[in-house]
Amino acid sequence: MMWHPMGISALITLVVIALWATSRLPEYLVALLFFAAVMLLQLAPAAVVFSGFASSAFWLVLSGFILGTAIRTTGLADRLANRILPYLASSWGRLVGGVVAISYALAFVMPSNMGRITLLMPIVMALAERAGLAEGSRGRFGLALAVGFGTFQLSASILPANVPNLVMSGAAESAFGIHFTYLAYLVLHAPILGIAKGLLLTLCICGLFRATPQKIEKMPAQAALSAAEWRLILLLLATVLLWLTDRWHGIAPAWVGLAAACVCLLPRIGFLTGEQFAAGVNVRTCIYVAGILGLTALVSHSGLGGWLGDALLHVMPQQADRPFVAFTSLIGITTLLNFVVTANGVPALFTPLAPVLADGSGLPLMTVLMTQVIGYSTPLLPYQASPIVVAMGMGKVPPREGLKLCLLLAVLTFGLLVPLDYLWFRLLGWMS
Repeated sequence: MMWHPMGISALITLVVIALWATSRLPEYLVALLFFAAVMLLQLAPAAVVFSGFASSAFWLVLSGFILGTAIRTTGLADRLANRILPYLASSWGRLVGGVVAISYALAFVMPSNMGRITLLMPIVMALAERAGLAEGSRGRFGLALAVGFGTFQLSASILPANVPNLVMSGAAESAFGIHFTYLAYLVLHAPILGIAKGLLLTLCICGLFRATPQKIEKMPAQAALSAAEWRLILLLLATVLLWLTDRWHGIAPAWVGLAAACVCLLPRIGFLTGEQFAAGVNVRTCIYVAGILGLTALVSHSGLGGWLGDALLHVMPQQADRPFVAFTSLIGITTLLNFVVTANGVPALFTPLAPVLADGSGLPLMTVLMTQVIGYSTPLLPYQASPIVVAMGMGKVPPREGLKLCLLLAVLTFGLLVPLDYLWFRLLGWMS
């Protein structure tokens, strides 16, 4: 088995995950070593290994860095930060809670995690600077993570607001003819995975990244908007409008973002020089994201994902008479799958297994499908959620700091929120 191609793929997957988890090597170098190893051993075609570079997620990350750099370079980020800061800087808790709340609220109107991070991160970093939280400070790390975790984890409670939700709903509709409605989904998940988890995230960040923001007694007068700022505002408005209406015009958010990024780089009408582009785009994070997506593709191509799913089915005991144990076991399965296929891939692997899992657990099919949301929205390691990785890259957060918050929030989620979720599912009649 070990020297079988699937066994070698499994070994490489374990080594890559371990290196990303421990940060023994830079994350981009691990990704490059992964590409080299798989190609040298001929474990998968180049189209599979490098599929991350062809994915919409990669190009949305790259365009996000360009748009974020343009927002900072024109001074628009500082201007918006100066407007927001007086309302949030009275305390560290209020500042963190405000950033988390803004990240969650934006998910109701923008469908793309990467798009929301693109807009928010430069503004929040300018907010941190204005509040006296210097680059490299723990307070600055905390605000960057508030954007990343708030954007990815809380948006799981809103059906069209992130990629795993869309993969799950699409797979359920094609496999079982099940259609999730926006309101029913929101009522089921928003109270616990949205509001309660947002409060928990705020408390975790306030505890791990203590800081004292500089209070603003009086907002300084600001100069009028420059021509470059006006052009960028119009470009951002057009971009957001196209993101919001992607279901009507059919153009994916990634290509809208890429077109906007190209406008930012055009001579005369754009906002960035070649030097500003080179300094502002974090190529390390782009390669890292491509590596995550390539690893997921290898797991699927090698058959490792299917083998793992079958193995989980065989070890899962019959729990029809213990609904809480069955509920938590299903979340545990999703959490394990998150290690090898990451959040975007979990629904594609878990959803087809739902009927068998429903028979084994004694829970309704719809309930089994909904339990996976709790698991894939609670990563144990940052690499399992690429939006968190991107936010850490834009905020220059060390991997160790992101790992600490991931683990703490996951432990508290599984210990406190999962029992609450179970009670909420029962109250709404989803357990029978």
